[in-house]
Amino acid sequence: MRPDRRSSIGPVSAYKRQQAGISRRTLYPVTAFYTAAAAILLFLGLRTRHLFVMLPFFALGIVIFTLSEYMSHRWVFHRHWKQSKKWYKKFGTYLTHKYLDPTHFGHHEKPFDGTHINGRLKDLLPIFFFLLPLSLLFPIYTAPATFAAIMLSYVSEEWIHHSEHYYNFNNRYFRHIKKYHLYHHSSQGIDAGYGITSAFWDVVFQTRFPRSVRQRLFGHGRYSRLSAPVDQSATVNNSQALR
Repeated sequence: MRPDRRSSIGPVSAYKRQQAGISRRTLYPVTAFYTAAAAILLFLGLRTRHLFVMLPFFALGIVIFTLSEYMSHRWVFHRHWKQSKKWYKKFGTYLTHKYLDPTHFGHHEKPFDGTHINGRLKDLLPIFFFLLPLSLLFPIYTAPATFAAIMLSYVSEEWIHHSEHYYNFNNRYFRHIKKYHLYHHSSQGIDAGYGITSAFWDVVFQTRFPRSVRQRLFGHGRYSRLSAPVDQSATVNNSQALR
């Protein structure tokens, strides 16, 4: 995918340039760490010469990540977490109420705020240090390959999400998912369209936008034959209704 050099951030503004830079600075360590970890696991797996056994496990990791992306976005990040008074729930609901609510709903309120676009390296490190040794209990070309695919999928999703908010690429599929995601940020689309990299799981769980909305967004073509840059200003205006 090549960025449109005339409007790589559109509409061009000092604010969005600044916020894109803030978002990228959180992405660089995430990208470096998880890509390096995945590369080491894949290298060790390929050395065993079990490529055709390894490939299905790698593909499984992509499926697992996209499903977890959908489920966490819909049932975790879009849930208002209230603090429970029950002793065994009190600490957990305190953490979710304190950190998850302002993080994701803050992202919806300020969709171009670079501090709310991407996760930080430390956010998922506890999960990483739990899953890595667990995966290594199995042959290196099986579960570790799945874990490597999950990490690479996570890095890809983070960059795609970043790009959906700041860039216009001349790729039809990218423009399709960009419009899809930005409509999710509007007051009309907040309760549907949870997929960030694709609408596959929205189709499976029947949370895709209504047909009339899809036709208005994309037209009647497969990827809507998008040729004009996405109007991001509409997202800014619609997001104000969420405040």
